[in-house]
Amino acid sequence: MSFRRVSIIAAAALLFCTVAVGVARAQGDRTVSDFSLKNGANAEVALRSYASKKAVVVVFVNPNCAFTRLYQARLSALSSQYSDNGVQFLFIEAPINLDASADAGDAEKLKVKTNGADFPMLSDEGQKVSTLLGATKTPEAVVLQPVGNGFAVRYKGAIDDNPQMEGYAKEHYLQQALDNLLAGRPAGVPDKRAAGCLIKRN
Repeated sequence: MSFRRVSIIAAAALLFCTVAVGVARAQGDRTVSDFSLKNGANAEVALRSYASKKAVVVVFVNPNCAFTRLYQARLSALSSQYSDNGVQFLFIEAPINLDASADAGDAEKLKVKTNGADFPMLSDEGQKVSTLLGATKTPEAVVLQPVGNGFAVRYKGAIDDNPQMEGYAKEHYLQQALDNLLAGRPAGVPDKRAAGCLIKRN
C-alpha cells in the first residue's frame, strides 16, 4: 500500500473520530442536576427520583394547542412503548401564546379533535423547567440521560417531521434518539426545531 493511500486513510479515520467526539461532546455538554414539578395531587415530582431510569423524556404540552392534540396519540403510544424499556415520560403543561406564535395560522387551520388518552399533567411553577431546558414550543421533547450526579441533555426538539399527518412522517426524531440511547449509541442529531404553539413567558 502506497504512503499516499495510507495517509488518506489515516486522515479519514482522524476526521471520523473528530466528528464522533464532537457529536458526543455536543450532546453531553449540557447537564441538569435536578428539578421539581407538581402533579395533579399537588405532590412534588423530582427528576432525581428517576436516576435509575435509562432515560427521561420531558415533553412540554398544552391541551389548547392544536399541535399538542395532533401529537397526543403518538406521545401516548411512545410513552407506553418505551416505559417497558426503562424510559420515563414526564408531561409538563406549559402556557401558550397563540396570538404571538409563528405557527398560529397553521394551528387555526388544523381544527383537530383530541384523540388518544389524556396525559398525566405536571405543572412547572414559574416556568423554571421550560426555561432551564430551553423549550419554546408545545409540543417539544427533551431527552435526558442519567450520568453521574445529574442528567445529560441528549436531544431537544420535534417528535417527528410531520405534525399534520402521522402516517406521512419520515423522520421520527424522538424515537430514533431513544433507540440509539437504549442501544448504547449516541442519540444522533442533538436538536430539531419543533413546530407548535409558542410557550408564553411571564
